[in-house]
Amino acid sequence: MASPAEFLGLTPRHVPQGGDGLPRPLRVQVEEGVYHLVSRGVRRLPIYSDDTSRRKFLSLLDLVTSKYRWELHTYCLMTNHYHLLVTTVDPTLSAGMQYLLSRYAQWFDWRHGFEGHVFERRFYSREITTDRDLMSTARYILLNPVRAGICDTAADWRWSSYHATAGTTTGGPALSNWDLDYFGHRKPDQARERFVDFIRAGEADARSRRTERG
Repeated sequence: MASPAEFLGLTPRHVPQGGDGLPRPLRVQVEEGVYHLVSRGVRRLPIYSDDTSRRKFLSLLDLVTSKYRWELHTYCLMTNHYHLLVTTVDPTLSAGMQYLLSRYAQWFDWRHGFEGHVFERRFYSREITTDRDLMSTARYILLNPVRAGICDTAADWRWSSYHATAGTTTGGPALSNWDLDYFGHRKPDQARERFVDFIRAGEADARSRRTERG
């Protein structure tokens, strides 16, 4: 399976053309599956035009997590793509993503008077099976804006779950309590401090790896 970097076009990859390509493998969907999800704008075009569009996307994401029984752990909205880290309580990954992407694309096209696709047809998904992978993926997601050169720290970026997890805002879609589970559930304030320290520990490396895209 392609890495996030390959999926986002940071490294070359071969894509079969025409009808000679191999059929796509069935997407793995399991109960209590934990996934890193990414979807990118068609032809790498922006999928958010302003803060209103970002708020609309997050409101739909909140609806999807409730409707399809997802637990949302981490998210980050970039310019032409986004990252999610979720647990699907039921095997509803494809159904939930179809609902999220189609509803947002319909709204986006209606608002701007556009026609056609907003997202690439195939979204990226990777199942996460270890606690270590979960933690590193959460940090990878939240440091996307830093790697992209948009800001210097994760705290500088409004459109991620960083501030909600750190306890500095109550806005945005409902999140799980994964930070309490992994950083100390008996002392929520201490858990949030440890979460902040964990993210900050990766910021210098993220700045050293800056690219044109996160």
